[in-house]
Amino acid sequence: MKFFDRFAIPHPNIAIYASMIAIGLTVIAIVAGLTYFKKWGYLWREWLTTVDHKRIGIMYLLSALLMLFRGGVDAIMMRAQTAVPDNTLLSADHYNEVFTTHGIVMIIFMAMPFIYALMNFVVPLQIGARDVAFPRLNALSFWLFFMGAMLFNISFVIGGSPDAGWTSYFPLAGNKLSESVGTNYYMIALQIAGLGTLLSGINFITTILKMRAPGITLMKMPIFTWSALTANAIVVFAFPVLTVALLMGTMDRLFGTNFFTTTNGGMDMLWANLFWVWGHPEVYILILPAFGVYSEIISTFARRNLYGYKSMVASMVIISFLSFLVWTHHFFTMGQGALTNSIFSITTMAIAIPTGIKIFNWILTLWRGKIEFTVPMLYSVGFIPIFTIGGVTGVMLGMSAADYQYHNTMFLVAHFHYTIIPGVVFAMIAGLTYWWPKMFGFMLNERIGKWAFWFIAISFNVTFFPMFFAGLNGQARRMYTYSASTGFGPLNLLSFIGALGLAVGFVLLVYNIYYSFRYSSRNISSDPWDARSLEWATHNPVPAYNFAIIPEADSIEAFWDAKQKGSSLFKGKYKKIHMPNNSGVPFIMSCLIFAWGFSFIFSMWIPVIITTLGIFVCMAHRSFEIDHGHYISIEEIEETEKELRGA
Repeated sequence: MKFFDRFAIPHPNIAIYASMIAIGLTVIAIVAGLTYFKKWGYLWREWLTTVDHKRIGIMYLLSALLMLFRGGVDAIMMRAQTAVPDNTLLSADHYNEVFTTHGIVMIIFMAMPFIYALMNFVVPLQIGARDVAFPRLNALSFWLFFMGAMLFNISFVIGGSPDAGWTSYFPLAGNKLSESVGTNYYMIALQIAGLGTLLSGINFITTILKMRAPGITLMKMPIFTWSALTANAIVVFAFPVLTVALLMGTMDRLFGTNFFTTTNGGMDMLWANLFWVWGHPEVYILILPAFGVYSEIISTFARRNLYGYKSMVASMVIISFLSFLVWTHHFFTMGQGALTNSIFSITTMAIAIPTGIKIFNWILTLWRGKIEFTVPMLYSVGFIPIFTIGGVTGVMLGMSAADYQYHNTMFLVAHFHYTIIPGVVFAMIAGLTYWWPKMFGFMLNERIGKWAFWFIAISFNVTFFPMFFAGLNGQARRMYTYSASTGFGPLNLLSFIGALGLAVGFVLLVYNIYYSFRYSSRNISSDPWDARSLEWATHNPVPAYNFAIIPEADSIEAFWDAKQKGSSLFKGKYKKIHMPNNSGVPFIMSCLIFAWGFSFIFSMWIPVIITTLGIFVCMAHRSFEIDHGHYISIEEIEETEKELRGA
């Protein structure tokens, strides 16, 4: 099949054609708007070429919100398709594509950028740094993620989306059973985005270990920074495994190797093992930063220092270690034997212990606290009982004998969402609301935020709790339809109603951003929450250099202690500040990588060679470039500080 023929969509329908039109009109509107308002220069100077960790964090945030709604549309389509028996809203082929893209978009292209949005903005501020260790690498990391996300998301209008599930098991993902280029998109787009994530992991580990302000020892770091350190340590060990697996899968599909085939010496279970050696640590890459967010928020709004700081740190380190020892519980039913199943059943249940320690620490922090139920606090408190349900059902799934009943049923779908949505989505919304005034200089509306919370929290349970019963009654996941005689109809209809409620909650979240942007006061202090950590010690908006004088911290909650004692964190005189220059090379290089990936997907070898040469030219340019950054003078610092104090 020639590659031009493969541009065709294998399972076209009116929804895809409507999406094509919508994408085209959106692109035209963006280009026309930038041209009319003469913003091309501003876009290039301030955003496309920025190496400022704060702006990169905001770009991660905007990308994550966009992908949240992209994946949410898939979720609504799935729930609508299964709402009633014998539904024909989606064909079997289209349903396969929808649940595949939903999983990848939500895990890789929504949850991951959300946590890196908060890490990018918050971590350097919490440790008193002026930027991350490698600013240009940080920019390249973002643009690699973004290009990987865009490459994956054009699949459904050019060539067809992947349809082998978000786990993309072989031989289902092989050429014989997945003939379109959809799985090629999966392999290449995840490679590109995953490389960006791996580079971010190295960058943040270096930043946290080497760029802390004086006095901030490892055991005096805020818990969110600790969560970022442990999560990025997992990234550095886990993502190379995914890279190798995707490379082998790409070679199987494009070059006829037999790593994962069931003939000619291949082993399909090799893919399952490699995928979950990455895939289960990935769960904790997402969850650990969420734990850090909740720790910051609960401590702030309970008006108490976090109970059991050392045990919280120890539990995160233990979780990061144990996360690599549980992957086989994802395929207890696939024949590895009783001894192996028993070992991984024990490790699976063991990892619940350090997680339980955290739950008790948060509850004891709340005990006798002066609790203020702000929107971030509502998400943090609501998370505890909902996530506990996810944890308990996880232990049920961890019992290998019982897993023969639960495996591949809707019970598993319910469990997964009861961990990931409260454990990640709730945390990201809470963190977004909490740090929003530091990011944008105004606060989100509390009343609308609380409406959104109650819609999301209640509708979440209405959506996913019925799935436990449907799964126990025998409903398999990934079924695109079922007959009325199965009795699954009422439970699935209830799930669909809950999904509509979730959609309303997320629409309210967006409306809150719009409403607050128009009407919220800009006259807020740099510390509107009366918070405890160093990011609140700098101005609103945060200047490019973060801190005019590097703070000196001598406790875990240095900012809170300084406020209570009436002392200053900033000692000494202003000195000129060295800052990195902006660069367009990361953006240009990532565009070339996007073109390289697209060409590789369709086996267009001449463009592959041309773009490969372009990528190496960008690398050579950076290698020979002489760029020592620039200095911000003392006079400019004084003027900026005077202006910000006045504001």
